[in-house]
Amino acid sequence: MAGSRDRYFDTLRTVAIVRVVAYHAFHFAALALVFPSMGVMFALGGSLMASSLDRAGAKAIKSRLRRLLPALWVMGLILVPMMLAGHWAHRPAWPRLLLWVLPLATPPAGHDVGDIGAEGAGVLWYLATYLWLVTLSPLLLRVYRRRPLITLAATPIALLVLPTQPFAHGNAITHTLGNVLIFLPCWVLGFAHRDGDLQRVPSKVVALLAVAGCAVSLGWVIQHHGLASIDLVPHPLAHSLYSMGFVLALLRWTPRMSWLARFKPLDTFVTAVNSRAVTIYLWHNVMITLAIIIGDRLHLWQLHGAFIYLGFSAIAMALIGITVLALGWVEDVAAKRKPRILPWPASRSAGLSRPADDKAIAGDPAFREQVLDIAAEGATAPVPATATTITSSGNRNPANAHRGRDQTQDESFRAAFDFRAANAQL
Repeated sequence: MAGSRDRYFDTLRTVAIVRVVAYHAFHFAALALVFPSMGVMFALGGSLMASSLDRAGAKAIKSRLRRLLPALWVMGLILVPMMLAGHWAHRPAWPRLLLWVLPLATPPAGHDVGDIGAEGAGVLWYLATYLWLVTLSPLLLRVYRRRPLITLAATPIALLVLPTQPFAHGNAITHTLGNVLIFLPCWVLGFAHRDGDLQRVPSKVVALLAVAGCAVSLGWVIQHHGLASIDLVPHPLAHSLYSMGFVLALLRWTPRMSWLARFKPLDTFVTAVNSRAVTIYLWHNVMITLAIIIGDRLHLWQLHGAFIYLGFSAIAMALIGITVLALGWVEDVAAKRKPRILPWPASRSAGLSRPADDKAIAGDPAFREQVLDIAAEGATAPVPATATTITSSGNRNPANAHRGRDQTQDESFRAAFDFRAANAQL
């Protein structure tokens, strides 16, 4: 069951990333209704952050930033000089360029060089929002555990009473604040999942709340804009409620994922996307824009009907694949793993032998910390329910309450390391 729980998260993250790429490639607003990726990704992040805070306290913030920022830095080292060389019009003062180092708000970008820089920076609002939610998580988790319902309801109420126009049309700071308010409820629902609170709510109640949240959001947008333009993004409260409805359903019911292992290509794809999720997210919009430029040079617009989309999509997917191979190893370095070009696991023979495993467990504190970090933060390493005081489904396990912290970590470490020996994914 623990392995299934982890693979369920991996699968949700994969679907979310694929949907984001498709949305930016085709700009179909309906895709955001079919699967609200950003709300789901923030909910997963909140659940995993709660687990990390319980294990490591405030050190979890440093760990999260360490995993996230290096890939952004590499992106900045490529795009910022390119924009400067392209005679960046209306270039901001240099202090604002520091947002490419620490994205407290969306980093600035120029519209020169085929809009590549601007399209690349356009997706970085997610990193800025994620950074703020990670930083606020120790306080948010403490408040949630004291007043869970008030914590969940506070943000939608704020979005209801505050003027939301500045969130969409203001500066980078107000835009970031708006995104934090929109997706904070999903992040907090991740806390509820990790603590097992969602599992304690009756299924009928969760279903009613999920349907109500989605229906109210859609009804409000349709009433104000009609069926011709059902786009939640310009409407913060509707966007937040719709995302919350989806997240409630996805985190309340946990399907068995044992079937995934029987479909090896799909299983490998899920693993590959999860191991390179940051790289794919950061670079996909750049590669889509570059694919349009290349497609224009190749006169793909002369094709007919669906062949135009197929041609541009093939170029974009090829470019994203090349980027993953060329830059994905940065995620390995950030996670203190051995860098590798391919995003999928090596063969079993690539794993360490059992004597080496035992030696690592006994005498390598750095490697021990690395594997514990990966296990706790929700990578594909399954941790049995008997190994931790909080099971993978988010429910607290009273049977393990008497276990010491060291014993629990030893078992978590061995469980994660056994997975490494079998799949060589670390």
